[in-house]
Amino acid sequence: MKFDMKAFGRVAVIMGGSSAERAVSMKSGQAVLEGLIRSGVDAFALDFQGELELLIDSQPFDRAFLALHGRGGEDGTIQGVLDTLSIPYTGSGVMGSAIAMDKTRTKYLWQGMNLPTPKFSYVEELNAELLTQLVSLMGFPLAVKPSREGSSIGVYKVNSQTQLEAAVSAALEMDEQVLLEQWIEGSEYTVSLLNGEPLPVIGLKTSHTFYDYEAKYESDTTQYLLPCGLSVEEEKSLGNLSERAFSALGCSGWGRVDVMRDGKGRFWLLEVNTIPGMTNHSLVPMAAKAAGLGFDELLLEILNQTMAQSTKAIDGINNNLREQQ
Repeated sequence: MKFDMKAFGRVAVIMGGSSAERAVSMKSGQAVLEGLIRSGVDAFALDFQGELELLIDSQPFDRAFLALHGRGGEDGTIQGVLDTLSIPYTGSGVMGSAIAMDKTRTKYLWQGMNLPTPKFSYVEELNAELLTQLVSLMGFPLAVKPSREGSSIGVYKVNSQTQLEAAVSAALEMDEQVLLEQWIEGSEYTVSLLNGEPLPVIGLKTSHTFYDYEAKYESDTTQYLLPCGLSVEEEKSLGNLSERAFSALGCSGWGRVDVMRDGKGRFWLLEVNTIPGMTNHSLVPMAAKAAGLGFDELLLEILNQTMAQSTKAIDGINNNLREQQ
């Protein structure tokens, strides 16, 4: 598909932030910036750490490509600011971003819609008696996760009460709410979504206990399986499930769904990422490449989603003007 680069206008690539994922966000943002410039887009970098004055007083821009990972970037915060300023941006809106960032509420929604997700509960304090009760319901091993962190930061696999209490204590230092999730033993997959359609599924293999931060961003031994090893029917089924899980949260545009498959062949939804990484280790560019879409083309497809937002904004302004006449 051919794009009119001038029609995009001035594009701010918003990156950085102040979350635990700042370093990854800077790498993603730089890769996005370089790719857009290669394609002839008038783009510049904007390191946003919550200062509204920076957005308002920075050089004017017509739309934003969000590469801002973690809190402040994926939780609806920057999306709400840009909505207020009537500036179109890539990815999900306020609601989808906020829900997907909250792993606990994500799972409650999936559970309510009968979408398969592992057993779970949550805690907001270190209470040994409560943890013992939850273990009796879910058993070991368990995954312990800060509800609103990304990139597997603060995630632990625990096999005993002692490990559980230590992991919950550490996770509570990162978030006031901690998710406890039944550990699924099996194969791990990730499904990237673009314009409402699943891209080729990627199978993941790592020598680590799970696909953690180091395996995602630093290790050279992580294996990315493309093709993923599933049959055509299984991959189609997983793609459909992932699209339903993504849409159920109100997400749109592009993103990624992480899934486990147990020994009986059943798929289990883990979480949704609304602004996936765009580094040289990142999964969405790999899946897009397998679908015949190069990195720079992928960026333009994502950026082009903002054009529909521009049309809606202009229509809204025109409607308001008509009402005032």
